[in-house]
Amino acid sequence: MRRNQGLAGIGCALRLEFSGPTRMTDAAAAWKQVARLATVTDPLARTGTGLLAFGAFAFDESSVQTSVLIVPEIIVGREDGQCWVTRIWATGQSAPENPLALHPLGDEYRIALLPGALPPDGFRAAVSSGIEHIRAQQVNKVVLARDLVGRVPAESDLRRAITKLALGYPDCWTYAVDGLIGSSPETLIRADHGSVNARVLAGTISRGADAEDDREAALALATSSKDGDEHEFAVQSVLKSLRPHTSVLATSEIPFTVKLPNLWHLATDLEGTLSDGSTSLDLIAALHPTAAVAGTPTDQALNLIRELEPFDRGRYAGPVGWVGADGDGEWAIALRCAQVAPEGGITAYAGCGIVLDSDPERELAETKMKFRPIVEAFG
Repeated sequence: MRRNQGLAGIGCALRLEFSGPTRMTDAAAAWKQVARLATVTDPLARTGTGLLAFGAFAFDESSVQTSVLIVPEIIVGREDGQCWVTRIWATGQSAPENPLALHPLGDEYRIALLPGALPPDGFRAAVSSGIEHIRAQQVNKVVLARDLVGRVPAESDLRRAITKLALGYPDCWTYAVDGLIGSSPETLIRADHGSVNARVLAGTISRGADAEDDREAALALATSSKDGDEHEFAVQSVLKSLRPHTSVLATSEIPFTVKLPNLWHLATDLEGTLSDGSTSLDLIAALHPTAAVAGTPTDQALNLIRELEPFDRGRYAGPVGWVGADGDGEWAIALRCAQVAPEGGITAYAGCGIVLDSDPERELAETKMKFRPIVEAFG
């Protein structure tokens, strides 16, 4: 959901799981097969109607967390003041009869999220090590994350946290797929009838205490050489990945600042025209991981992340979104998020782009700001 528009799925008509280095291309091939075999009656024929799957993919090919495509039994959509319902069932079975009814939210709960496998001192040390690798010219940029952990009570209604995120961050993509919950400011890719667009975010500063401080913060971000370098790495990685799939590809001339309730980000918008028939799943396979969530050069940055982060990122910083039967879809990067396990364990993640001019203390402070949406939603 974004700006009170989006899709909600109820039940599960089909679940597909993937893992390893080909998890996204395998998903693209499997989804094409599902769509080819499906019988679809869709009188509306608009974006978000018909056969859809919700998806969330692991960040790293070696992750123990599976990547999923989930086809709900019922989908409720809303866009531009119009709503629709889609029902999906297996061939030979009857249509789902789930009644569409409003159910009251469960009891309130508040939990504490505490340092996990990489506490603050460990994160500072990891950042310092990352800077040394950059100084030795082994990488140009690396994105390092830390974790917070906690536990939600049994039978907790996760809609409470999801609602807080949606209301608190209306300009972000609020998502909840297979226990992965968050509000991401970054669109990885949107594919719609041959056109593609994306928003690259890299470079961050906290909001000011008052209007004047806020303006100064935005100006400082826009003129920061450190943040500008970090942002340019991210933009170039997306351009490099999309060019083979597009006939036209353009970006906003200079980065602009995006205002969130707690942060300013540097942003660049990209728009293009598909030339090779790629689906949105093909495109996320080509794009992931961008320099905004891994670093550059990609392979060296990923190896350094595996060395310096003592945990599995799971689906944090991976693609999360939906795909339609025609391959179109919308995918965000799973940021400002937490993974909630079936037994109630919760792990939240936040990371920063590390470049030569980074300072470990400032990067730690940035993670605290990025944790704020999830900490407030659950706490």
